[in-house]
Amino acid sequence: MNFLKRVLGSSPKQELVSIPSGRLYLSRSQNSVKGYSECIFKDAVAAVRRTTTEFHYQIVVQRAYEEGEEQLEDEEDEESFDEYTFLIDEALHFRESQSDEGQAIFAWKDLLGDPGDLFEFVCDEGTDTSVIKDFFHIVLQCQYERKYNKSSKLAADDELSEFIYVGHIQSPPSPKVVASPGRSGPTTPNRRRSSVPGAVVAPATPGAVSTTMAEKYKVNSVLGSDEAELHVFDASTGVFLLQENVATASVKDIGSWTYWLDVTSPKKPWLGFLISADINPVFNYEHLSFIFNYYSDDGSASSWLLHFKDAETLEHFQEILMRALWESLNQQSWIKANYDERDYVLQAFNDMSMEDAPAEEEEEPEEFEDADEEVQNDAEAYDEDEDYDNVLGNREFQGEGKNSQLAVGYKHDRSFVVRGNKLGVFKHTPGNTLAFSTTIENLRTPDGKAFSPTKVMLHAEDSSMILQNPNKKSSLYSMDLEYGKIVDEWKIHDDVPVTSFTPSKKFSQMTSEPTFVGISDNSLFRVDPRLAGNKLVDSEHQSYATKSVFSAVATTDMGHLAVASAKGDIRLYDRLGIRAKTQIPALGEAIIGLDVSADGHWILATCKTYLLLIDATIKDGKYAGQLGFQRSFAKDSKPRPKCLQLSPEHVAQMQTETKQPLSFTLGHFNAGVNSKETTIVSSSGPYVITWNLKQILKGDKISYTIKRYTDRVTADNFKFGSDKNVIVALPDDVGMVNKRSFKKPTRESIATPVKQFRG
Repeated sequence: MNFLKRVLGSSPKQELVSIPSGRLYLSRSQNSVKGYSECIFKDAVAAVRRTTTEFHYQIVVQRAYEEGEEQLEDEEDEESFDEYTFLIDEALHFRESQSDEGQAIFAWKDLLGDPGDLFEFVCDEGTDTSVIKDFFHIVLQCQYERKYNKSSKLAADDELSEFIYVGHIQSPPSPKVVASPGRSGPTTPNRRRSSVPGAVVAPATPGAVSTTMAEKYKVNSVLGSDEAELHVFDASTGVFLLQENVATASVKDIGSWTYWLDVTSPKKPWLGFLISADINPVFNYEHLSFIFNYYSDDGSASSWLLHFKDAETLEHFQEILMRALWESLNQQSWIKANYDERDYVLQAFNDMSMEDAPAEEEEEPEEFEDADEEVQNDAEAYDEDEDYDNVLGNREFQGEGKNSQLAVGYKHDRSFVVRGNKLGVFKHTPGNTLAFSTTIENLRTPDGKAFSPTKVMLHAEDSSMILQNPNKKSSLYSMDLEYGKIVDEWKIHDDVPVTSFTPSKKFSQMTSEPTFVGISDNSLFRVDPRLAGNKLVDSEHQSYATKSVFSAVATTDMGHLAVASAKGDIRLYDRLGIRAKTQIPALGEAIIGLDVSADGHWILATCKTYLLLIDATIKDGKYAGQLGFQRSFAKDSKPRPKCLQLSPEHVAQMQTETKQPLSFTLGHFNAGVNSKETTIVSSSGPYVITWNLKQILKGDKISYTIKRYTDRVTADNFKFGSDKNVIVALPDDVGMVNKRSFKKPTRESIATPVKQFRG
């Protein structure tokens, strides 16, 4: 009889089978230095549960509480766990046996523990034998489905027998340490990872990973080579698995400022690929490791780790790799950069916490602490049945093309979405939802030529909108939102094509201020629509002779300016028309977007594969406490950015899911008059990601939460005046979501899409 077919065919519930009563132990190997068996839960329930990914299931063991015990436990220990989950895979070596007293025992490997460590669930006396048989048989079928990626409905018994592990289980001894229920033992596998990979031999190398460089490129020179252990991240178990005890990692110059990384051993070539920021490099000196991503030809990604013998070897490898990254972007020799700039680049990619936060960040007001804790608790307590995806009703906003641009109102509760040559207008309701208002059809220039805007900005108390026509970069267009019509073309300058533009001050769009700031490839300037003829203000035009390749601009509430370039550097100005007070060196990737906190304390730069958070406050010396917008930093004390990267294993899982490389949309702080920046939002592919600023400053490595949709996210930003509500535009949908619906990144949350916006 096919038990899995019976259960799956008759019930929509996630739980397939359960054993209502038993005990969970962690039995240590005799060779383990810990050398004991530990009772994790003295009273527990075991179940097999579906995941949101087809053909993937979990064993779930939950602690059973007596009346009043759960409340007491919560009061005593906020860090306790009451559920452990294990992805069902043949690597668990799941098996069944009996204790000396005749109790049924299910056991499986602790894949994150020492070799030989086992989890054992001992069924209570009186457990129905049919339930025990069902449980065992269903686990076999789950292993079959995961391995072969197909239903087990037609699987014969001899096919399932492949997954029966033959081994002996000892009766769990009396524990030397009896755990307080729910408090001890390892954290659940989907909550922990091996930060220092153990010597675990992988059953197989995932994917086709070796590439022969000699077949494609000619090596000009070798920058350097170092030996290390090679590990690969196994997404099914959440750990890095040892592949090679001694591998050689070599960085090779193949010409035209292009570099190649080879990882080989005497046995075989392991990896070979072009060095770029897409590899998502992370250096961890605590564990002497370098973690990076590798991309197969089919678009799948895997995460790898090189573990070096000492800090000196890691430091040498880091310098040659970062040199290759830097030279490929800057098209010039690393040696020509001064020592301070080279050190700046190297330090930015270390897996380390930011410099100590200023005193005012450490001693935040109590109400800020409470608000932050409330958000944390809400995220933990989020119920999937609650609707935090508020329906927009934007199916009324249709037409050719896809949603591409988003503008969020500051003065009035409105958001605007560009779709081809149409503009959708949406109201923000008191209940924090979006309601469709109207469509402004057929965006056309005053002389009647239709176009699809590539950038939009609200202006003049949200009464008008400035639009950019990709076919006429030296002009901008003004739309009167009350009449829903483009009313004017502003010619900026014959010789100055506009790259980007921003309000004169952070919140100028809330006022009647007519001027705004623009940039071109090699200049920044003020635009005044009141001028006759060209609208560029000559007296506030700073131009550079060399090609600066400016790409993004942002302003503070005082009107200070930050300007970034496609080379990756950032310049800080206290006003237009003068030289920059500070220039922050490039790290290795073009900057595609900028945001600045209202007070100018923080700068947020968006790159393709990471975000940079920069503290613009001068820390010491004569001008300590002032901003880099106002005074220059000393040569040896330029601000070191915090590189906001997703962990390589999360990137690998995301890219395996989507078959697309990481590519962030423009990052934003939450914004509001007299409010503090606490959260950052951006997205990549179908994932919206928020970072908690306080957690970043504390050095938390996983300071972000995610939410996955069924389609890619084209734009996102916070509702003005809120850090809890995010407006998200998908190609064919728009909605406002509550930050409480975002989850910690796990295999499940990465793999589980939200079906657009629910009603």
